Amino acid sequence: MNRRWLAAAICVGTLLGVSGTASAHVKYVVDGPTDVVNAISFLLEVLSDPLNAALVGGGAVAVVVAVLGYLWVRPFARDRAVLRRTLADYDDLVPWMLRLSVGLPLVGAGFAGYFFSPVVHVEGRLLQVAVGFLLLFGLATRVVAVVGLLAYLGGLFADPALLLASEYVGGFLAIALLGGGRPSADQMLQQVADAEGTAYGRIDPIHSVASWLNRVTTPYERYAPTLVRLALGFNFFYLGFVEKMVAPGQALAVVEKYDLTGVVPVDPGLWVVGAGLTEMAVGFALFVGLFTRATATVAFLMLTLTLFGLPDDPVLAHVTLFGMVSMLFITGAGPFAVDGWLRERRTGDLSRTETNGETYSGRTTNERV
Repeated sequence: MNRRWLAAAICVGTLLGVSGTASAHVKYVVDGPTDVVNAISFLLEVLSDPLNAALVGGGAVAVVVAVLGYLWVRPFARDRAVLRRTLADYDDLVPWMLRLSVGLPLVGAGFAGYFFSPVVHVEGRLLQVAVGFLLLFGLATRVVAVVGLLAYLGGLFADPALLLASEYVGGFLAIALLGGGRPSADQMLQQVADAEGTAYGRIDPIHSVASWLNRVTTPYERYAPTLVRLALGFNFFYLGFVEKMVAPGQALAVVEKYDLTGVVPVDPGLWVVGAGLTEMAVGFALFVGLFTRATATVAFLMLTLTLFGLPDDPVLAHVTLFGMVSMLFITGAGPFAVDGWLRERRTGDLSRTETNGETYSGRTTNERV
């Protein structure tokens, strides 16, 4: 028994680190009927094993201690300040990043014959392909984003399984706010239309409308990270809760199919519970905006592990998630986030703290203003 507990103590960190491997969209890699396993009974059965309970409890305690320790010490203040200033230089590329991360999967989904999510199949492909290509070009970007959002919401009304791809809501809304950015066809045409004496400027039918849209949306661009954060947070929490905790049968099938217990030799049920709780924790942290950049980094690593750990998990279905978590790493949480509240509480102290001769004032995340 002592050797068993020693092995458990050694592998607990590894389990937490690779639990994202099982955090895929389960229905993308395992077929089968809806699971009938009682979720509460399953969870109680897994945690009734002292080793499993110790690993789950120990992991939770370790996370809480790490968070409290960071809040108490606040290490690397200078490094974080420089990182924020560096990331601010990428701010103008965020719309391009969003267009690529939403447009590419839509084009791929259209040619593959599914509607946003690989579990929802359709015959018609033209709409998704058209929306995807227009987003990639950055042509009529805001209008196209609204069309894409309406198409998704209509599909969701017809088939609730599209909740698996709920991140598209945040992506479309953010693109509708930010527009095409640069480089984009919209930006290039706008520059030509604005230039004095151009032939295109005399015949451009939408120049005034585009300028009006830019003026109307500019005050609200700072909320784009918030919309993306809420959509991603909901998506991660939903997948962890519904696909792992509520319906563990198919998740157990994933563990068996890919022999994940050979990676970390623990109970298969612990794999499912660990993946579900990790995904839910990441989703909750993103939703409330707690340590957003760090959480986005964890989410990125989880998605990467999924692609390497589950070789037949469709890559295109995760491109949107990759792009959106990358955006949050650049922008930070945006308004209405716990990060902002924590930062405000320390602004007075940080503004008086000298670091290498320079005053660090607790600068806010580089929101678009």
